[in-house]
Parts: sequence; structure tokens; C-alpha cells
Amino acid sequence: MTVGGRAVVAGWNGFIGHRLVSDLSARGYDVVRVGRSGPDARWGDLAALAAAVDGAALVVNLAGKSVGRRYTEGNRNEILRSRLDTTRQLRDAITAAAHPPRLWLNASTATIYRYAVDQPQTESDGELGTGFSVDVARSWERELFTGALPGTRRAALRMAIVLGGPASDLLARVARLGVGGPQHDGWWFQHRRYRGIGEDPTGGPVPIHHSGGRQKFSWIHIDDVLAAIRFIETDERLDGPVNLSSPNPSDNRTLMSELHRAVGMPIGIPAPRWLLEPALWALRNESELVLKSRWVLPQRLQAAGFEFTWPELGPAIDDAVRRR
Repeated sequence: MTVGGRAVVAGWNGFIGHRLVSDLSARGYDVVRVGRSGPDARWGDLAALAAAVDGAALVVNLAGKSVGRRYTEGNRNEILRSRLDTTRQLRDAITAAAHPPRLWLNASTATIYRYAVDQPQTESDGELGTGFSVDVARSWERELFTGALPGTRRAALRMAIVLGGPASDLLARVARLGVGGPQHDGWWFQHRRYRGIGEDPTGGPVPIHHSGGRQKFSWIHIDDVLAAIRFIETDERLDGPVNLSSPNPSDNRTLMSELHRAVGMPIGIPAPRWLLEPALWALRNESELVLKSRWVLPQRLQAAGFEFTWPELGPAIDDAVRRR
């Protein structure tokens, strides 16, 4: 599908951003890249942002400090601030534009939903969770949808874990070491890193769920992220929250088994939480990545007729590992 016109991609220098810029350019868009160091416009340069947005056909915002790190006090604040400030700057620029973009897509996360093993979470009946990651997502979406933008359709892309990038690379690394069996939740020292944040913080002590490695794993292949963006561009019914996740979520035990198969490592030692936490501390990451049960379905995309290129986990993992 070739569209043309100007597309603004903010936060373009992550792995999704690089792929998106290439895809948009191939489809005839003149792509303007916004980031801390540009190259076409920088955060804080309001005049450059206004010029980029005014007359653009499409704005996609992927900006925000990576959550693939320890939730130290400084990182927690920066994860939230980087999302709210960049979204606010874009909203102000679009509000002031004489010719606003027809579509603004803003990244969000499927982690906004609660820990779920009883039923899937959709845009129509999903229940929001509590705690740090959920509060970041709620605040992020609130910033996106604040105020009236009558000329611009807005959608929050609630992305599941994306295969083909840093998250699946980390899991494949663990599998290659032979220690990446199913991850089991259980007792651990209480800490405050997962406590709520923002204007109305939620959540309390660190949650413990004895899911036995059966916590749900919702995911989406990077190719389907790009295809979903193309699809949303052409379907004006899709605004508000849109789940970007495979229609066939798996669970942690199956995920790790498929990763072992894909990397050719037959051994996968199960990891109880007391073993997992020190390992992830060494990797400077958080156990939430693998212990939270994310059971998310792409209800709105499927209802609109979107077809996934990679609907099944095994082939999607094979492709993600092969490309790396």
C-alpha cells in the first residue's frame, strides 16, 4: 500500500521505529524523524515540532525510555516523564496546527490490563490493573486523549511483547544458556519498585501468583505491528485503544519450550522466583517481564477484518530468532 505525504515518526531510533521508518519510506511517505538528537526535529524545539506536524498526513509516537531496565527511582521517574512530555509536546503541536494530521498513533502497552489467568482482556471488557507499569500506561493514554482534536483521529496502540526485538532477544539468550525453563512465581522479598506512580498511583505490595509457569504470554510479531499500523491508517473506525497482540496467546511454559527448540538447546532448567530474581538483577531487568500473566486479544483488529501474518507462536519465534 503506497500512500505518500508526510509522516512524522517520534522516537524513531528504537527497533520498532527503525522498521517503521523503512516501511513508511517504501510506501512513498516523506518521513520526518523526531528524537532527542533529531535528526529532523528535536524534543523541546517547539517551532520545529509545529512545522513537522502541520500538514502531515500521519504522526506516530513511539517515544519513551525503555522499560527493559531495573525500576530504580530515577528510571521509574524517567520512564513516566519521557512518555508524558513527548506526548504532550505532540498534542500541543497538533492542537496549534492549521492543517492537523488526519491520524495520530501513540504507543501504549498491553501491560495496562490486570494479571489474568481466568479470562482474556479485550478493549471492550478488559480490566485495567494496578501498580507502576499500569499507572505509566494509564497516564500515557490520558495524555494522548486529553483535549479536543476534531481533525485528528487518535489511537493508542496497546502492544503486547513484540517478537523480533530486545524482549525476545533477552529470552532467547536465556534459553541458549540452558537455564530458561518455565518461570515460576513464588515468595520473594518485598520491595517498592512496582508501587504506583503519577497523579493517582495504584497498587500495594509486590504481587505473588502461584501460576506454575502457566502465566499467559501475549505477543505480536514485528511484521504484524507494521501491518496493523497500515491497516489502522485505512480504517477510520479504529480509534481509541487498539490491542496489538496475536489472536493466539500462549503461556510461559510453551514460550520457553519453543525458544529452546528454536535455538537448539534441549535443556531448560525451571526457574523458581528465588533463582529468577538474582539472574534478572544481573541482567538489569525486572521479573515482571516473565511473571505477569498477560492474556490479551486483538478484538477490534479482528472485528475490522485484520489478518495476521504470524498468528502462531512457533513459526513467529523461528522467524525472530533467524533474523537476529
